[in-house]
Amino acid sequence: MSMTVPATGASSSATQSDAVSKTQVDYQSFLKLLVAQMKNQDPTNPMDSTQYMAQLAAFSQVEQSVQMNGKLDQMLQSSTLDQASAIIGRTITSADGATSGKVAEVKLISNGIVAVLQDGQEITVGAGVTIS
Repeated sequence: MSMTVPATGASSSATQSDAVSKTQVDYQSFLKLLVAQMKNQDPTNPMDSTQYMAQLAAFSQVEQSVQMNGKLDQMLQSSTLDQASAIIGRTITSADGATSGKVAEVKLISNGIVAVLQDGQEITVGAGVTIS
């Protein structure tokens, strides 16, 4: 039984926390701009309150999208870890067929999985790699 494993990427939790903190800062900045806009509007032609609510709703949707992307990144990383643990103890052959051996351990890198063979050689798991 052999299978070909497609390459997957994983993001670091530091990048996710940076994105979340930037979103929070941007949300606070948006609220400050909204208050400044309200203070400095033309008193003879005030902005309609529904426009404020529309702006707030639009920005809230953007914030929710960023948070959802963070959760999807976490799910992708979890899936990559599951893939990594599934190949330990199995035989892997590189795409060119030059390197083959039993997987002793796996390393998670930013763009996928690296299988470390019992003899110390490393194979990046990606397109064309065969696992049996």
